[in-house]
Amino acid sequence: MKSFEKLLQENKNWAAEKQASEPGFFKQLAKEQKPEFLWIGCSDSRVPAEIIVNADPGEMFIHRNIANQMVMTDFNCLSVLQFAVAVLQVKHVIVCGHYNCGGVKAALSKQRYDLTITNKWLMHIKQVYRLHQDEINALPTEAQRIDRLVELNVIEQVQALSHTSIIQQAWSQQQKPMLHGWVYGLGDGLLKPLVTLESGCDIGPIFQYENAANV
Repeated sequence: MKSFEKLLQENKNWAAEKQASEPGFFKQLAKEQKPEFLWIGCSDSRVPAEIIVNADPGEMFIHRNIANQMVMTDFNCLSVLQFAVAVLQVKHVIVCGHYNCGGVKAALSKQRYDLTITNKWLMHIKQVYRLHQDEINALPTEAQRIDRLVELNVIEQVQALSHTSIIQQAWSQQQKPMLHGWVYGLGDGLLKPLVTLESGCDIGPIFQYENAANV
């Protein structure tokens, strides 16, 4: 059996087992999604969002990209954010990075000629490093430098979320969602909370929208 055929077979096995254990599961799932959470995570295959928080299908709206970035020119991520906040009305947005992140590690290295598109994406993480390079460079090992940049990158992405018109409008009108920055440990499977922002938090004046309720 080829690898992709195994995936199809495992899907059949999973669906049959789920139907047997919860006969109305798929019928209920097909009706409507009402997730409470938007998860913005890393594309790394070792960090499957639903599995590490033991969530069922339908509990989380999920967007993943390399190194869990919230980039203001990424219309894919912005569309996900807008739909999750304005339509699904999620209560929480979680940015989740993970230690020993390959994207962050690459951002701390010289750029590669064979990864021209990836280099452009990693430039956003390099800018986070530039803002905190004295702190990061003072750490004694490469692993510590990578993991600290992982943490700082998550914090910066949560801040970036608060700078969007989508979040500021929702805060003005609905006083939600709460924004969270977490890091996942590959070595122990645990999530570490780093930062939480919510309606009423301090946003720098240059990042504030005038009349946010009407944006």
